Amino acid sequence: MITNTEAIATADGAQASIEVVREGSTAVVAAIGDWLTRTVAAVDAPLRELERDQSADKVVVDLSRLGRIDTAGAWVIERLAAKVRERGGTAEVREPSEAAVTLLREVAPATQPDEALAMKRRGIDWLRPLEVTGMAVAEAGIDFLKAMNILGATIYGPQAKAGGGRVLGPAAFVHQLDRVCVSAAPIVILMSIIIGAIIAQQAAYQLRYFGAEMLVIDFVSVLVLRELGVLLTAILIAGRSGSAITAEIGAMKMREEVDALKVMGLNPIAVLVFPRLVALMIGMPLLTIAAEFASLGGAIVVAWLYSDITPLAFLSRLRGFVDLPTVMIGVIKAPFMGLIIGVIAATEGLSVKGSTESLGKHVTAAVVKAIFVVIVADGVFAMFYAAVVD
Repeated sequence: MITNTEAIATADGAQASIEVVREGSTAVVAAIGDWLTRTVAAVDAPLRELERDQSADKVVVDLSRLGRIDTAGAWVIERLAAKVRERGGTAEVREPSEAAVTLLREVAPATQPDEALAMKRRGIDWLRPLEVTGMAVAEAGIDFLKAMNILGATIYGPQAKAGGGRVLGPAAFVHQLDRVCVSAAPIVILMSIIIGAIIAQQAAYQLRYFGAEMLVIDFVSVLVLRELGVLLTAILIAGRSGSAITAEIGAMKMREEVDALKVMGLNPIAVLVFPRLVALMIGMPLLTIAAEFASLGGAIVVAWLYSDITPLAFLSRLRGFVDLPTVMIGVIKAPFMGLIIGVIAATEGLSVKGSTESLGKHVTAAVVKAIFVVIVADGVFAMFYAAVVD
């Protein structure tokens, strides 16, 4: 059986058609004319019919009579071959030109079925959670290596010039310290006052039933000085300063300013990351101390108004209950929290590509990852301190 299609001629005389010869379960498709973007519409419908023809176990595409071809023509040929193979048949291409071979090889990946869809069709979609987990672990490993690379470069080369000369003066560090520490102090202090007041009120409400409202002071002081002061500060700084660092470095990456620094002979890690890391590691302990004082101040006010515990009595019991290790536990964790936030923010900023969508994606990732890692690190510190005390 022989089937011909009607060719559609364009203004420059280009036209495409096919001739299908059936020999039992074998279909020989002869490509005729110029298979270009503006002409393949003439052969698209009959090719799709052949793709759905279950009786054609073997399809042979003969390109001996083919004229010109572009990616659209190559794509419909590869699509036909892929569909035949997908339903269990065989497909081959005969006598392709050198240009056709190149185009067919380039468009072949676009005709392959989506792996997730193929798995679902094979009835093993239950492997999808394992695949997602594996990809997440692999991405976490890549992010860890990037972070270690940035941390190593920051520690190894604080000098900004490749030749060893320094261009980073005290002004760069003071400026970053002002942005990270001084500018963030109001919101950190305000949130700490509110959180300290809420904790004191809830603790007093529960302890009132046992006649032990004075234990509110012990509860609040240990919670704030050991955990809550540094953790709340780290979360706020990750959302405020960490996102700002990622956005700044990412915008520089988009505008190719990072590449410009390299051309100028400067070390981008030293110029962009090092001052911010130093500012975070210095500013975090200062903000933590301020947050702890603010939380205790809020607790003092609530204890006075809610439980009739005077500020003098509060401070007297606080001085007798709190020792130096309790105070230092929270402060010691602060520089490490600042280092974590800075490294993650810089890593995400340097990973930004050339689009605003990529910038928004990495800013969000920087905040989420920094908060997650900070909480995990706080848990690790808690277990370490418990082991040391025991």
